Amino acid sequence: MARKAPRVDPGEDALEVTEPKRWAAGIPAVTHALRMGYDQMGVRRTALTLLKVNQKDGFDCPGCAWPEGDHRSRAEFCENGAKAVAEEATVRRVTREFFAAHPVGELAGRSDYWLGQQGRLTEPMYKPADSDTYVPVTWETAFDIIAQQLKALRSPDEAAFYTSGRTSNEAAYLYQLLVRQFGTNNLPDCSNMCHESSGSALTETIGVGKGSVHLDDLYRADLIFVVGQNPGTNHPRMLSALEKAKQRGARIVAVNPLPEAGLLRFKNPQNARGVAGGGTPLADRFLQIRLGGDQALFQALSRLLLEAEDAEPGTVLDHDFITAHTDGFEAYAAHLRTLDWDDVAEATGLAREAIEETARDVLSARSIVVCWAMGLTQHKHSVPTIREVVDFLLLRGNIGRPGAGVCPVRGHSNVQGDRTMGIYEKPAPEFLDALHKEFGFDPPRHHGLDAVETIRAMGTGDVKVFFAMGGNFVSAAPDTAATERALRGCRLTVQVSTKLNRSHAVCGRQALILPVLGRTERDRGPDGKDRFVTVEDSMGMVHASRGGLPPASPHLLSEPAVVCGLARALFGPDDDVPWAAFGADYDTVRDSIARVLPDFAGFNTRVRHPGGFTLPHGPRDERHFPTRTGKANFTVNPLEVLRVPPGRLLLQTLRSHDQYNTTIYGLDDRYRGIHQGRRVVFVHPDDLAERGITDGDPVDLVSEWQDGPERRAQDFRTVAYDTPRGCCAAYFPEANVLVPLDSVADISNTPTSKSIVVRLEPRAAGRTGEGQAAPLGPLGPGGTQPM
Repeated sequence: MARKAPRVDPGEDALEVTEPKRWAAGIPAVTHALRMGYDQMGVRRTALTLLKVNQKDGFDCPGCAWPEGDHRSRAEFCENGAKAVAEEATVRRVTREFFAAHPVGELAGRSDYWLGQQGRLTEPMYKPADSDTYVPVTWETAFDIIAQQLKALRSPDEAAFYTSGRTSNEAAYLYQLLVRQFGTNNLPDCSNMCHESSGSALTETIGVGKGSVHLDDLYRADLIFVVGQNPGTNHPRMLSALEKAKQRGARIVAVNPLPEAGLLRFKNPQNARGVAGGGTPLADRFLQIRLGGDQALFQALSRLLLEAEDAEPGTVLDHDFITAHTDGFEAYAAHLRTLDWDDVAEATGLAREAIEETARDVLSARSIVVCWAMGLTQHKHSVPTIREVVDFLLLRGNIGRPGAGVCPVRGHSNVQGDRTMGIYEKPAPEFLDALHKEFGFDPPRHHGLDAVETIRAMGTGDVKVFFAMGGNFVSAAPDTAATERALRGCRLTVQVSTKLNRSHAVCGRQALILPVLGRTERDRGPDGKDRFVTVEDSMGMVHASRGGLPPASPHLLSEPAVVCGLARALFGPDDDVPWAAFGADYDTVRDSIARVLPDFAGFNTRVRHPGGFTLPHGPRDERHFPTRTGKANFTVNPLEVLRVPPGRLLLQTLRSHDQYNTTIYGLDDRYRGIHQGRRVVFVHPDDLAERGITDGDPVDLVSEWQDGPERRAQDFRTVAYDTPRGCCAAYFPEANVLVPLDSVADISNTPTSKSIVVRLEPRAAGRTGEGQAAPLGPLGPGGTQPM
């Protein structure tokens, strides 16, 4: 099929700002999705592909990890899911001729949007150490280059192996197996930068680092909290679940610094009310909280529950549950009674009356679900905040019964499955013992490096080879300048990818691009038969994924085949691990997974059941809490109040609506009223006026961190917006330069991308400064022009 020309990046001068929307989805969502499909795929390919998204006999959406119900519509996708599919199934191609015409130095000057618009990668490409241009190589040569570099290292720990959350279970299992047979636990992954705080807090408090609810629990809940989350953009199919919950009588409390259109009103394009009517108001209560104030909110709600119990003993708290299934209640209750309401007001920015009204919602609800996303996980005190959410639920027994529980909403489509398969730098001894029993070698026992630690180690030269199984590490990581320096200092960087992205242009002295099949494409084995892989959604369902499109190029391999090919080059063809069999037949991989992971017993049989199977979850299924105490743990968490110096603001990074993680589908964020541009900062009108800045003025954003150098993001346009006073917001990856590498969450080490102290400086021409990002012109650093 002919290559469709990519859209021209108009540059930030085309930016337009309109009024934010007060509702989400509806007919505009359908038309935007179809337009994207047509632009990237054409009419027929769009229809054939979208009708297979999230179907039991189709492929799992390469976007978010929101689960599907047992009964699915023929259009089981959302606008952003359709965009993700269109980006992957595009008929545009990046060939060897493209790389010959665009050296690495030029590609580094292009925007993320421009790079993504060029199309699918088609063959392995290699950048030698003495060259600025990628040239084609065979797969055998590519594997030999990697194996030689790995074998030349003084220690296996001088290599790091990153994983994106869309990698299949089979590929993730094989990948961690290769890495551990090589001799390291350096397995940083995207969880380290997103939901690590959730796993840390949940493992400590309930013993399982995953959510405890199913879709049916949302439908049966009396009250649902949606905290630090924008489902209208980041996982729009969640809106349909919330609509169904509302129809069954649930109340919804939205807790967020910004009003999000999807939580205000949802026009479901699959029913008449959403097409021709007014849609469904979702949030019964909107608490516009100050950044980082969620810990104080949940402590305050729990304090009010204690006071209600004092007033009417035996009627509020679930004492039977607390006595039988929890530990630490007395210390927690004593701590709550010391809560200072002035601190609560300062931390949350909320009136006490609003919190008390919310507490009345809680008192009238028997079953409560708390959902959250990165608005809770990317602060210094994120782990204590999520512990506090658990404390709040434990008080009334809201874990382990229908319609109640914790619901961390993961982003990537298989980020939870990758961790289940062993993608973790701190593996459990039991898992390593099982690998030893299965394969005979001794896996390393020392902890490896997470994402932030890997950047530091590359920066100091302690990690010399960086291998990424998917993702766009440069654009996903914090402290952009430090991350770029670190990667450019590596001997070799390897990117396993489907599309061109910035991590191909910011690379080591030697670099490889290994192109692989996407979710949408047929994966045909050596026997000529089509194969399937599996994924785990954010609620613990494991199911099959089968692509149907012809591969974008005859030179593509599957991710499992890439791992097995590299393993054979690294360990030799006579290795005891059956790499050739694993690469040829995924059933053999799943049989091995079933022997290593007890929850996957009978994997091959169970996953062939339409819709897959549910993994067990002790706290949810039988109120069994595998913690150090054998019970769910109440925790005492000193209240953190984020205080910024005078004249400064607290910045959060966020996605636009035309974006999924680091993939930029377009330049509009129509729900927030931003069109044809991304370099904007949302600020309360009074905060602008206080600084003598007018709506629309250009400013530099300057982050301040301890005694280190300032970090500067240049030439942003101010947008007067409904944010809490003292808070502002900007899109990532453009604002990632402002996130200091050393500013991380306690315990989880997650970058604090939702609480960055910044000042606004009116834009001055020619400004330079240590630690700043390169200024972005119409298409990126250097302002290069489109083809």
